[in-house]
Amino acid sequence: MEPPLSGGPGRCGAGSRDTGSRPRTAGTGSSAAVGGTDRTRVRRLPELAVHDRATLYAVLDAGRVGHLAIADGRQPYALPVAYARDGERVLLHGSTGSRLFRHLAAGAPACLTVTLLDGLVLARSAFASSMNYRCAMVLGELSVVDGDDRLAALERISEQLLPGRWAAIRPPSAKELAATLVLALPLDECSVKVSAGPPDDPDEDLDQPVWAGVVPVVENLGTPQPDPRLRHDLPPPEW
Repeated sequence: MEPPLSGGPGRCGAGSRDTGSRPRTAGTGSSAAVGGTDRTRVRRLPELAVHDRATLYAVLDAGRVGHLAIADGRQPYALPVAYARDGERVLLHGSTGSRLFRHLAAGAPACLTVTLLDGLVLARSAFASSMNYRCAMVLGELSVVDGDDRLAALERISEQLLPGRWAAIRPPSAKELAATLVLALPLDECSVKVSAGPPDDPDEDLDQPVWAGVVPVVENLGTPQPDPRLRHDLPPPEW
């Protein structure tokens, strides 16, 4: 998924990929259709574009880290950020001392991308080798979340990353809240691109004596490692 004149992450060469069995209906309701603007229309491999908001939500909800890109003068920056979807917006938080977060809070346009790598596509040539992925892109300006909404937003971000922890841990202090900037990015201008399926080798390569197929990429949580200073005999979270 990309704006005009840029490439895509899931293809080493030209051509098309199997899109799998995926819905392609436009979104309904007051929200704009996914990929419905000139800036979010998928131009590179447009057959991989997905236009339903359910897929947009699924990609955002499955991710833990996004990359938030802005331009500060002539210099672009891309920041890895924790985030959480809250209905028709994405919530992010950072330090009030961060120059870039202050820049965003002042209304600088931004681009948030979330990519989920699902598999390595091993073709019979380097040109046809690729990746299976789901990628969401959100364009817009962020607004500051204040008051009681800020604490609720921090809880939402915590629950996205650490389900069930908010009720067990100490809540943020006044000093910690004063040092934290919470921003919201509306899901008004988005696009989603999904690449799935086996290699798309040309017929003349099918007799090559090379294994071809998909190697799935799966994210797993490891064995919890207790803090050496843990003073209570407590079980780790059951994730």
